[in-house]
Amino acid sequence: MDSEQLAELAADACDDRKATDIRLIRVDEVSSLADWLVIAGGQSDVQVRAIARSVEDRLETEAERLPLRKEGLNEGRWALLDYGELIVHVLLPDERGYYDLEAFWSHGETRVFLGSPQDVPAGS
Repeated sequence: MDSEQLAELAADACDDRKATDIRLIRVDEVSSLADWLVIAGGQSDVQVRAIARSVEDRLETEAERLPLRKEGLNEGRWALLDYGELIVHVLLPDERGYYDLEAFWSHGETRVFLGSPQDVPAGS
């Protein structure tokens, strides 16, 4: 599994827990830090931890990968999962606005993750 597929898998795992505004940023051409960043929003500390757990579980199960480092999970305001070529950030709205990672990495190729469509009731 290449780094882009890993980023897509992580973004999909974020989507599974209803993360908001999921962004994938390709940074391999502008930094040696990683190949991809996935940035996602959570609306509560519980949701931030659930999103991070979903990413961990999914990448371990489907890609046989464990994070090299984890930060912020206890507080749940901001979580970071570092997989080497992929770094996943899950942030509450205030932290996301404060750190503004999208602006910081704006010179990388950015795309919005379009998750699976929400279930629509029959007859709608």
